[in-house]
Amino acid sequence: MLQDLVHHKNYANTALLNAIAAHEQASVDPELRHLLHHIILANRFWLSLFVGQPFDLDKEARVPESLGVLAEAYRETHELESRWIGGLQAAELDRLVQTPFIPGRSLSLAQALMQVCLHSHGHRAQCAAKLRALEGDPPPMDFIVWLKDRPGFQSLSD
Repeated sequence: MLQDLVHHKNYANTALLNAIAAHEQASVDPELRHLLHHIILANRFWLSLFVGQPFDLDKEARVPESLGVLAEAYRETHELESRWIGGLQAAELDRLVQTPFIPGRSLSLAQALMQVCLHSHGHRAQCAAKLRALEGDPPPMDFIVWLKDRPGFQSLSD
């Protein structure tokens, strides 16, 4: 299920980025760019923690000046995360991780993955509302829609 949630997150992020890029006003909106950056910043932080790679917060915290640069960070992160999650074994989900942002507390890898997915989901909703306020059309991003349309899905009636 966590693998599905991560793959859905990446699909929904991409769909949202594409919808924003296709809307002239939204594609240059600083509020949207900051929200999108916040989503990928958190995602990249957690992924670096999961795989044991250093995270340069000063570098990563700089909001890109263009949506294109931001979209590239998403693409790169989605590829890395998909490869990592594809090789993740169920037993690893109990591994504890610690973050300086929650001192004195450990989280299981499963809990941290859920945080990443839910955090992204909440901010995608904010972005969709902003896109709609700019008279844009947010894409369908529901988990069940992604689940239905992905290859290999079989419904209970099949």
